[in-house]
Amino acid sequence: MPIKSEVKKSNKFIGAGVLTAIAASFCCITPILALMTGSSGIVSIFSWIDPFRPYLIGITVLLIGFAWYQKLRPQKKDGCICDTTEKQKFIQTKSFLGIITVVTALLLAFPHYSKIFYPEYQSKLIKVDKASTREVNLKIKGMTCEACEEHVKHEVYKLTGLLTLSVSYTNKNALITFDTTKTSIKEIEKAVEKAGYKITETKLK
Repeated sequence: MPIKSEVKKSNKFIGAGVLTAIAASFCCITPILALMTGSSGIVSIFSWIDPFRPYLIGITVLLIGFAWYQKLRPQKKDGCICDTTEKQKFIQTKSFLGIITVVTALLLAFPHYSKIFYPEYQSKLIKVDKASTREVNLKIKGMTCEACEEHVKHEVYKLTGLLTLSVSYTNKNALITFDTTKTSIKEIEKAVEKAGYKITETKLK
């Protein structure tokens, strides 16, 4: 097979690998985009991708791996197997493929470090009457990663009267203790919905 044809084939695998890596992480990228643009409506649009994420990761690894195989194996030239000494464009080099591999790895790992884009919140120590404190357990649909947790926290922490807040995308819920004299369940529910997620059940303890 001609060298140019091999290069084109390798570039196709690289491009496809990057696209599948983006697709695998897109459900976790959208909360960050929503934070930057203020468009919370886009947050859970791509949550349906999450069940397919393991398959997309596998496809990405195979595509990038095959691109490396194409790049490292000796090229056939004039009927013999030999190393080519022709000057290559940067896009055809191992350095470029190395950069693409790093970018792809960062995309695939995005859900694990996405929360660095959100500010850290510290609970404020306030004195409250125990009679006015309540705990609510909200079942939330659409959360798929840590970025989703942080996005919910980002909106709920804007409310006053919060005592404790714990959000879990694995359990699909948020546990919130609050002062009923300063906020209400309806306000908390509105904050979660403003973040772009749907509440399927509310349990007051």
